[in-house]
Parts: sequence; structure tokens; C-alpha cells
Amino acid sequence: MTVCCLAACWLAIVLNASAAKQPNVILVLTDDQGYGDMGFAGNPIVRTPHLDAMASRSVSLQNFYVSPACTPTRASLMTGRYNFRTKAIDTFLGRAMMDPNEVTVADVLHRAGYATGIFGKWHLGDTYPLRAMDRGFEEALVHRGGGIGQNSDPPGGEGKYTDPILFRNGKPVAMKGYCTDVYFTEGIRWAERESRKGRPFFLYLPTNAPHDPYRDVPPDKLAYYKQQSITPDRFPKTPGQPVRSDINADELARLYAMIENIDDNIGRLFAWLDREKLTDNTLVLFLTDNGEATWGYNAGLRDRKTSPYEGGIKSPLLAHWPGKLQPGVCSDRIAAHIDLMPTILEVCGVPVPAGLKLDGRSLMPLWKREPGNWPDRTLCFQMHRGDVPVRYHNCAARTQRWKLVHGTGFGTETFTGDLKLELFDMVADPYELHDVAAEHRDIVVDLKRRYDAWFDDVGSTRPDNYAPLRIPLGTPHENPVVLTRQDWRGIVPAKKKFNGHWLVNVTESGNYDVTLRFKPMKKPATARFELGDAKAEQPVCGGTETVLFKNIALPAGAGQLEAYLAANNQKVGVMFVEVLRRR
Repeated sequence: MTVCCLAACWLAIVLNASAAKQPNVILVLTDDQGYGDMGFAGNPIVRTPHLDAMASRSVSLQNFYVSPACTPTRASLMTGRYNFRTKAIDTFLGRAMMDPNEVTVADVLHRAGYATGIFGKWHLGDTYPLRAMDRGFEEALVHRGGGIGQNSDPPGGEGKYTDPILFRNGKPVAMKGYCTDVYFTEGIRWAERESRKGRPFFLYLPTNAPHDPYRDVPPDKLAYYKQQSITPDRFPKTPGQPVRSDINADELARLYAMIENIDDNIGRLFAWLDREKLTDNTLVLFLTDNGEATWGYNAGLRDRKTSPYEGGIKSPLLAHWPGKLQPGVCSDRIAAHIDLMPTILEVCGVPVPAGLKLDGRSLMPLWKREPGNWPDRTLCFQMHRGDVPVRYHNCAARTQRWKLVHGTGFGTETFTGDLKLELFDMVADPYELHDVAAEHRDIVVDLKRRYDAWFDDVGSTRPDNYAPLRIPLGTPHENPVVLTRQDWRGIVPAKKKFNGHWLVNVTESGNYDVTLRFKPMKKPATARFELGDAKAEQPVCGGTETVLFKNIALPAGAGQLEAYLAANNQKVGVMFVEVLRRR
């Protein structure tokens, strides 16, 4: 065989191997970024050139939806199922923990040979077996709880968007740099290693920006936006809801600084893909987790985060895959977060596990503009605060043309009033300006029936569907276990001296060391620990921050753990409880 023939055969083998190689998937999810917080959505102030360029090269859907708040969207993204099926039904108080029996897209891809990594915000459980590292991600660099600057921040890392303390595969590690930069740098570095090993990768980049607090933002970006005139008249006038007259210019400047930093990292991501010649074999997805949290420009959409109106649940979805997907708006068909898991699995050539019930369907027929019928469907959205969702409370049911809304507000989960259902013709009135319920009572009845069927179905997924999860103590998989205020139970009043308890399950009887960490008391107090019949207390001097109870005998079984400081007939909950099983 001649050298030319050998070269031709070798080239054919290489091309065939390349064609057969499974694609990579990168999923970027930002936190509390509104629909109008990008240049391609019409915002003239925030600078997002890389996202704008991505949008011009991507396929997109005209009507894509997420849940009204953080955890519910993340649960649906990971499972392809409505979050009410997963036990992850709120954002804190122990209700942001996803049932360990749920199967995630990372689980399925990892079993199929994919490298799987998450860098950023998980918000579906901080303890075994609920952590990202327990749910299919072989590499996890995340913060705890719902965000940096919340009660789950580790000591020394409180509110530090710059130089944060994160958790790499369960172990705290002090990082250098701004949090969003860290996630992209670490994620790219990990994906590059895995790709050079010949492994396809699933890279999940859920940033905690631009979620508040807005204290720690990139200073160079902030300096630019502080010089801008951020006033209602600067934004486009839309046929929908106008920009409010009372917008907070300083807060928006900080928000936009965080968003521009995200955009810089989107640019870095694509530059790396191009440099490594991975662009054509990588599907990059971009979306947000809910509507805007800060009143600003929302492209005319009604309301914001936590609301079932469009401003709370409508998100862009950009799908970038050169040569595979033709750029532009591909369809006006309604779709949602529940559709991403089946879509990603189809893209990767990985079947949905037998017997696994998904609520979503693959978007590939829409993205590829394939001829054929995309059957109408009913998508439902609901957001509440508490343990058990209330029928008709703060909810919406959406078909291709119609949307039924009961916007009773977030945090008022004891709704018992009369039903005042609104109906909107989303084709004629996409901004939800005109309630036509009175003119179309038959449509109201039909959509209410569909919502009822959905509510009954998701609520009956398991016999104890809305029972809160318990945190295991004493397992070899995580020892010690750190309990934070993210997962404690109870109602949090406005005052800071609130108290709570944790629902736990001691997996193995034995002797345990229990450390309480708390903010220093100015005056002497008594530190107390209680779990069933096991009780301990110690006096605490002013200025003390920790108390250690050694060798507490704990029997196996479920219980309610309390830890607090008692002073002046008041209970003040601790910040952390560390439970270590002695070996």
C-alpha cells in the first residue's frame, strides 16, 4: 500500500472516530438574572457583548419557562421532573433538599461514561446523600445553601464573593478571585483535563451571581455603572409593563456589574472552546433560574421573582451548537426546564433509564426545525413558602394560547380566600395586560381542571410526598456532619434571635462529639444540646464562639436535634452544629 493510501485510510479513520465522538454539554445557569438583564433582550445599559454574540449564533425558543425561584428550577433541571415530585419545594428551612431517590441528568451521563462536574451553586442539599458529589457529579466545587452571604456560609467566608470559601468534593477550600471567575476558571480547567483524556464531559456552571447581596461586586465594573445614568427614561418603552419609577440606581449598578462579569466569563468559555477545537462538538446552553429579583428593565414582562406571571418565570434559553443547530428563533412552542434533561440525554445519545418517569420532552425536534406535530401541552408553575403546597396558591397553568393565573403572592401559603382566577390570551396579549376570564369561562374551567389534575399527580408521586427529609448522622460517607440554618426547621420571625431545630436520623448508635458554633454573646449564657433523651449543657462566657460536648451517647433512630443559647428566658439558635461520630 502506498504512503498516500495509508494517509488516506488514516484520515478516514480519524474522521470517522471524530464523527462518532459523543458531544460535550456545558450548561450555564445564572441566579436572579431577569429576562431583560441582557443586551440582546433590549437592555441599553448593561454590557453583555459575549451573550449577545452567543444569542446571534444560537437557536432559541420564544416561550421558555422556569420556576419562580431558585431551588425548584434546579430540581427540575437536574431531574426532568416537576420539583413538587422531588421534595425540593422551597428554598430553605429544610425544604431545599432533593430526595436522594431522584435520578439526575448527571447520574445518567456519568454511568454512560461522561465526566461530570459542577462549579457554583447546587442548592439541593448540603449533606450526604444530597450533595452534588452524591448525585452524579464526580467533581464538585460549590458553595453551601442558597448563596454566598447567607446563613450557611462557613466561618471566615461570610459574604465573600471575592476569595470565597467553597467546598471541593465536600472539603472546604479557600479560593482566590471573584466567585464567578473562580467557577469558570476551575470548570474550564477540569473540562480541559477530562477532554484531553478522551472523555466527553458535562460541565454545569450555575453561578450564584447576580443574586444579592450586592456589597462585593467587581470594582472596575461597578465604577463604570456608577457613572451611568440609570433612570427609567433610559430604558425602551414596551407595550407591556413600564419600568417602575422607584428603581434603585445603586442596586442596579451593582447588579449590572455582576452580569457584565458573567458575560466576560462567557467570552472566556467560548475562547477556550475555540482554542481547544471543541466548539463544533459542544452544546452550550444558557438560561436563568427565575425572573429578576431587583426591579429594573424586564422587557415589559409582568412582575418578578417568586411570581407565576411572565416576569417571574420566563427565561431565555440559548442553545449554541455550530453546524448542528441553525441560529435564530426556531419555534414559538412552549417549553420549560423539565425539558432539558431529556434533551441533553438525546443530544448525548444516552437513553432515559427504563422505568424513569420524566415530565419533560426533548427539544431536539424544535431545535432542528423538524416537520411534524409538536402536540399542545399544559405546563404548570407554582411557588410557595412552607411544607405542603396549597391548591390554587400562587400558581399558573399555561397552554400554547392560554394562561390561567392565580397570583396570590409568595409567602402567603395559608391562602383560603375565594378563587379570583385570571385568564390571558398569550397570543394576543403576551404581556398579561387584559384579563379575559369573564369572556371565556369555558377556558377557565378547562385550565382549572388541567391544573387540578397536575396538582393531584405531582402530589401523589410517593406516599409521603411532602414530608421533609431527615439528615443522616454517623455515616462513613460524611463524618462530621455540619448542620446549618439553611436546613433547620421552624418559622423565622423578623428578629435575628430566632431558633429552629433539625430533623435528623442517627444511622448508628454510638458516642458522638457535638460542637456548637454561634455569634459571641455579650453576656453569659447557657449552651444546650438536645436530641431525644440525650441532653447536655454548658455555661458560656461573653465573647465565646464555640462549645464542645464530648462523648454524647446517641441511640440510632430518627429525632429532632436542637442546639441553642439560653439567656434571659430567650432561646437564640446557633449558627452551626458539627456532629462527629467517634470511631
